[in-house]
Amino acid sequence: MTVSTTEAVSSGGESTFDWIDVRSEARSKAGLTRRVRPRTADSTDLDLASNDYLGLARDKRVAGAAAAATLKWGAGSTGSRLVTGSTELHNELEYELANFCGAQSALVFSSGYMANLGAVTALTGPGTAIVADQHIHASLIDGTRLSKADVVVADHCDVGKVRHALETRGKRRAIVVTDSVFSVDGDIAPLNELHEACRATGAALVVDDAHGLGVVGPGGRGAVAEAGIIKAPDVVTTLTLSKSLGAMGGAVLGPSRVIRHLIDTARTFIFDTGLAPSSAAAALTAIKILREEPDRPERALTVAHDLSNRLKEAGFQVSTPTAAVVSVRAPSPEQAFQWAENCRASGVVVGCFRPPSVPDGVSRLRLTARADLTEAEIERAVRVIRESAASAGVGSRRP
Repeated sequence: MTVSTTEAVSSGGESTFDWIDVRSEARSKAGLTRRVRPRTADSTDLDLASNDYLGLARDKRVAGAAAAATLKWGAGSTGSRLVTGSTELHNELEYELANFCGAQSALVFSSGYMANLGAVTALTGPGTAIVADQHIHASLIDGTRLSKADVVVADHCDVGKVRHALETRGKRRAIVVTDSVFSVDGDIAPLNELHEACRATGAALVVDDAHGLGVVGPGGRGAVAEAGIIKAPDVVTTLTLSKSLGAMGGAVLGPSRVIRHLIDTARTFIFDTGLAPSSAAAALTAIKILREEPDRPERALTVAHDLSNRLKEAGFQVSTPTAAVVSVRAPSPEQAFQWAENCRASGVVVGCFRPPSVPDGVSRLRLTARADLTEAEIERAVRVIRESAASAGVGSRRP
């Protein structure tokens, strides 16, 4: 039935967003609805869903630094970094991040999402070709969409496809965009091979090391540092401060001239309110703890492998972790959701990844290891995941 403009107007606008109801119903039928769940400060649930890999988000030293900075500087940064939003804490954090990871320079953004958007868009444009891994994070995808560059999506971790795309590109400038540790399955990109392909074709390499920092590399310095390319003049690294460092914010690390360029051109830096001083102070303290307690990254990796091995022994399809992310495959979006709900009802909170969050279309539980998990908590988590599977209609491969 066709509705005339006059009829639509006379309805008082009540039908304007009817299309939302149609799409909402379709998502519901496909098992793809989402829900915001406020958590309480005194929750006793076992958390295997957050990205607090080193267990620092509620560490008294980190939280205390955030509280002290709030009292000293105020609740917010009060403006853009280029106006009033930069404090001495921001400058100190940028120095410490670059120094810790081994990069030449750093620039702090209000979030990892903003750092990725800013880096990709400021380093590209209509005269650039972007070659992006098929499984990159949504923030990098959005950056490529906003870039106005020619974009080629390469098969996941396929260096040959990346090299071919670079060699046959129609633009003079090019960048390769990838995660270091991919957020869904926790697998790691072939960074050295990608860098070689970039070197051979005059391209730059942009790596999102959000899931590598604090877990991978010497002392948790990240996957780019582990690959030995953190100081390379053609490599740019993006980070988040909200995972291993337990705070908020993001950063871009790289050659000083790249950072100067971002200050002048990255819209998510120029036009966004600066990171709150409390988050800057929290991240600074977390870096200090990471320097003083270098065993934390190794413990997080040990917990991840322990979870993976025990669930594999139980017959589930589980990823082999290279960092702190462990994924457990589910037959369908609906069963993944119900499985996660059953786990939550038993006091274990796990991530539930369904399309479009998973680029391969396969739904799964996503578990995140933490350095502060005890043996008893690991046993509890594995038991609950196993017991919760059957009532969600999820069977293991064992008879």
